[in-house]
Amino acid sequence: MIDHDRLFKELLTTFFVEFLELFLPEVLTYLENDSIEFIDKEVFTDVTAGERYEADLIVKVKFRTQESYFLIHIENQSYKQPSFDKRMFRYFARLYEKFDLPVYPVVIFSYDSPKIPESNVHQITFPNKVILQFNYDVIQLNRLNWRDFLSQQNPLAAALMAKMNIASTERRQVKFECLRLLATLQLDPARMRLISGFIDTYLRLSTEEQRLLQADIASMESKEQEVVMQIVTSWMEEGIEQGKQQATKSLVMRLLPQRVGTLTPELEERVQQLSLIQLEDLAVALLDFSSVSDLAAWLQQVT
Repeated sequence: MIDHDRLFKELLTTFFVEFLELFLPEVLTYLENDSIEFIDKEVFTDVTAGERYEADLIVKVKFRTQESYFLIHIENQSYKQPSFDKRMFRYFARLYEKFDLPVYPVVIFSYDSPKIPESNVHQITFPNKVILQFNYDVIQLNRLNWRDFLSQQNPLAAALMAKMNIASTERRQVKFECLRLLATLQLDPARMRLISGFIDTYLRLSTEEQRLLQADIASMESKEQEVVMQIVTSWMEEGIEQGKQQATKSLVMRLLPQRVGTLTPELEERVQQLSLIQLEDLAVALLDFSSVSDLAAWLQQVT
């Protein structure tokens, strides 16, 4: 399962100013860039629905040439949800109440379908008057044309093109253009890995598409080609590592019940979180286990 919220939060936190440059340039004109402060997660309980929600990203910033502050709330929504406008208003109301600061709300709709335009307003109306009209900015990626972002020298463009409106026949071309743009940005290795990982997560190609992509890369200029090949090689190495980890985890999860009996959900979750090296060590250690308590004691030592 892809943790969409975590991926988008990491991306937007790392490239917050670049996000504003790409989608909300007018906001940049009145905020102080060096005042950006990321607020700890805010959890809201919806008693009526019996659910808990965590706001994805809340940023405190200062108005330029003023001593006052405001909040920018960015919510990533990875699936279609009825009455989402009401949820955005509830976030707004609770943030406004808690911090007593103006709130600028933004939602990124990152699902692939449907492509019907999302609402950007929540209203409460009566026959004789409008009681409430709450507006928020909407960035609906599946309605954006990736070609419109090809010339943007912006790492967010390189990443988010992978989630825009892409025809099935264009997937390989989009991935190539994402890589080409990424190769020109001269990012440090950590940021390069973040963007390239995001692209590869959302644009997984078939074997034939991979073959054609390799031919595209071979036609690039040597300097850009070198950078792109480093990215592609890291994808391959990571894929091999993930495959090995998954195979080891599957083996361990089959052997453990035979050695110690039924695992509690808590112990099973802790095993699922182990690294490849820890899983390999556990595969050896479990040969000496005779009960669940042996597994619990081993996990206590290594985690």
